[in-house]
Amino acid sequence: MQSKRSRLDRFISRHLQIPKKQVRLLLAQGRVMVDGVIARDIDLQIDQFSHIICDGLVLQQRQARYIMLNKPVGMVCATKDDKHRTVIDLLKETVNYSPNGIQPNNIQPNSNQVQCDDLHIVGRLDLNTSGLVLLTNDGQWSKRIMSPEHKVNKRYLVTLKNPIDEEYVQAFADGFYFAFEGITTLPATLEIVSSHRALVTLQEGRYHQIKRMFGRFRNPVVALHRLSVGDIRLDDTLLPGQSRQLTADEITLV
Repeated sequence: MQSKRSRLDRFISRHLQIPKKQVRLLLAQGRVMVDGVIARDIDLQIDQFSHIICDGLVLQQRQARYIMLNKPVGMVCATKDDKHRTVIDLLKETVNYSPNGIQPNNIQPNSNQVQCDDLHIVGRLDLNTSGLVLLTNDGQWSKRIMSPEHKVNKRYLVTLKNPIDEEYVQAFADGFYFAFEGITTLPATLEIVSSHRALVTLQEGRYHQIKRMFGRFRNPVVALHRLSVGDIRLDDTLLPGQSRQLTADEITLV
């Protein structure tokens, strides 16, 4: 999903259903404002988050939204699912938490009416994986995170059934050949936390990748929890199922 850009005159013509010649007159007379500034250029590029007013009539005031959610096990990363509750269902049902107790401007305290219709999920987790899930309505931002050429790190805490040792570290760094896809995974970092736990950092997200990598050692993954995407870290004050909007600083971290 990408943020669409278009020319201002085309946008106004389409929304007001008037010819472009009339739009040019509106602009020349200073009757159109974009993001609080009088707009006169018919070629001005706007996007889905530009605030546009014509003769006092608001034509567009959509706000970019960026949310982090602490996904519990058993929730599906989808907008709709016939069998399981989804992270979107969870957002609609739960009161949003804000850092430092400050509520975002567009969410009232103690309100559970969270607008989710335009949100999409940035980097899905499977049913039995918990942790950080990002949601947004900004397609350019999500594309930057998920695009392979940007090589954004994803960090996970993994709990294993059997003990692990230094042999795992080198194997993850070398990569694994997956015959089904015909690819070798990019080098991954594995840090041993304890006999049965490790931190794994990836730059990609193949199907059940971490479980399949440990599967080469015949070592089942007992629990998988995503801690971070890029430099955006899961807020450790968020309980499973809780969410909050990203801060301005967090939005720029990827």
